[in-house]
Amino acid sequence: MALRRKVMGAKHIAQRGASRDRYTRQQNRLVTEIAWGTIWSRPGLPLKVKSLVTLGMLAALNRPDEIKGHVLGALNNGATPDEIVGVFVHAAGYCGFPASNGAVRQCVEVFREQGLV
Repeated sequence: MALRRKVMGAKHIAQRGASRDRYTRQQNRLVTEIAWGTIWSRPGLPLKVKSLVTLGMLAALNRPDEIKGHVLGALNNGATPDEIVGVFVHAAGYCGFPASNGAVRQCVEVFREQGLV
């Protein structure tokens, strides 16, 4: 949970933890244990690189519901706005412009919320 909080921020963790139904709480526990406790905690890649790779995969999968949270995580891990947008521009060649365009729109929303644009 400490790594998840470090990357995603306390606000994100509080929102996820505030779930009132047992199904969402159960899913949140699985994400914390498996994604953060095992996958994100593995050595070998710096957190910034993991964040940028994750953003590329989310663009490829066209998962706008996950992109905003991980853009904030990438910023928390030291990625610059230019590096983040660079991932999404690069994704246009492999994932298509609709996925790239949507990802850029999502990250610009986060940049605005963070006072970066």
